[in-house]
Amino acid sequence: MRTLRLLALIVFVIPSILLAQGVPPAEANAVRAVLDKQVVDWNSGDIESFATGYKNSPDILFMGSKISRGYDQMLNTYRKGYGTKEKMGTLSFANLEVQPLDTQFATVTGNFHLERTEAGGGNVDGYFLLVVEKTPAGWKIVRDSTTVPPKR
Repeated sequence: MRTLRLLALIVFVIPSILLAQGVPPAEANAVRAVLDKQVVDWNSGDIESFATGYKNSPDILFMGSKISRGYDQMLNTYRKGYGTKEKMGTLSFANLEVQPLDTQFATVTGNFHLERTEAGGGNVDGYFLLVVEKTPAGWKIVRDSTTVPPKR
């Protein structure tokens, strides 16, 4: 009987406690709203507004073809790589999943698609893992690991 109670505790009570400490649905929706705004800003050709989804800090980290740090470096990289509306193309996200780490941090995974003309660089597809932090200014991206698989 004691084993059965312990098993019930492990299976039912502990996960409930952990889930209660995670990101509530309203907060998960707030995280998604940050990404929705980024899509609108990107598709409007506004890199400056798109960047406000990131925490303005020298500590933010980006992992792509190389590792870089800092808000200013991120913004300069975006300006350099996507300096025209043609290079920016049209951005969309799919399969977004918000996973709480605690009440202050969560991860977001998903796919992105960048629709561009050949002159703009062609279409790009990939996936990402973000770490977002709840700040006084709302949820902000503090880690961005974006992967573009090689074309087959």
